[in-house]
Amino acid sequence: MNEDVSAVVVNYNAKEHLLTCLGILCREGVAIVVVADNGSTDGSGQAVSERYPAAKWVPTGANLGYGTAANIGAALVDGPYLLICNPDVVLEEGTVASLRRFLELNPGVAVVGPRIVDASGALYPSARRFPDLLEALGHGIVGQFWPGNPFSRRYRMTNWDHARAEEVDWVSGAFFLARREAWDVVGGFDSAYFMYLEDVDLCWRLRRAGWSIAYEPAAQVMHIQGVSADQHPYRMLFAHHISMWRFAERTTVGWRRWVLPLVVAGLIARLGMTMARRALAPALAAR
Repeated sequence: MNEDVSAVVVNYNAKEHLLTCLGILCREGVAIVVVADNGSTDGSGQAVSERYPAAKWVPTGANLGYGTAANIGAALVDGPYLLICNPDVVLEEGTVASLRRFLELNPGVAVVGPRIVDASGALYPSARRFPDLLEALGHGIVGQFWPGNPFSRRYRMTNWDHARAEEVDWVSGAFFLARREAWDVVGGFDSAYFMYLEDVDLCWRLRRAGWSIAYEPAAQVMHIQGVSADQHPYRMLFAHHISMWRFAERTTVGWRRWVLPLVVAGLIARLGMTMARRALAPALAAR
C-alpha cells in the first residue's frame, strides 16, 4: 500500500503514545518504521521490541533534540518518500496514502503536511507563513495577552480556508511526508536547532532551493502535544527562544539586520513573560 514510504518517529519518554503510533503506521502499510530514541527511561525500547519487533529501535545515546534524532533515523532508510513524526500523533485512516498521492501528483513539492487537530478536535494552525520581523515581534509579544491579534492571525493563517489544499510557506514538523530527493538536497534538518523551528528552517531552505511546500487537508492527524516537551518545560521554553533567534539571524538580510538587537530584546521579554505565566499557571487555576 505505502511500500515506498519509510517512517521515522522521534521518541522521548512517550511509550504509550509511541506504541499507539507504531500500530497505526503498521496499519497504514509503511515499508519500515525507525524509532529514533533520545534517551528514554520509561521502558519504551523494551515495549517496542515486544510489540513491534520489525521496527528499528535506534538509540541516539542522549537527548539530542528533534531534528538531530530525525536525521539519524532518516540516514538508516531509503526509498522515495520519508515520513517524519512525533510519537503523540494519531492518524486517520488513509492519511499516509493521501500525502503520498499528493507528492506523486505534484513533483515540485518537497514536503506536504496534513490537517492537524488537537486532542479536543480543534484545528491546530499547522500551515503557516514565514513571519517577517514585525509579525514575529507582534505575534511573540502582543500574542502573550491578545491571542487573536492581527500579527498572529496573519502568521497562523487563521483567516484562510483550511479545508482546501494549498501551497504554503511551511508545515508543522509534528507530522509530514517529504520527498527523499529534496530532503537529501538540503541535508535534512539543521542540527543547530535543538527543539522548535527546525521545521520552519527546513521549509525555508527547501523553498530557497526551488522546491514548494504544501498543505493537504484530505489527510488528518490528531496531535496530543507536549507529551515529551512538558517533562522539561523551562528548558523547552529556553530552547524555543534560542531557535527563534537562530532563525531570525539566519533569514534577516539587508537593512533589516539593523533591527536584530530589537529582536533580541523582544525575545528576552517574551521568554520572561512566558516563564512567568508558566510558573503562575497553577496558582491562577486554583482560584
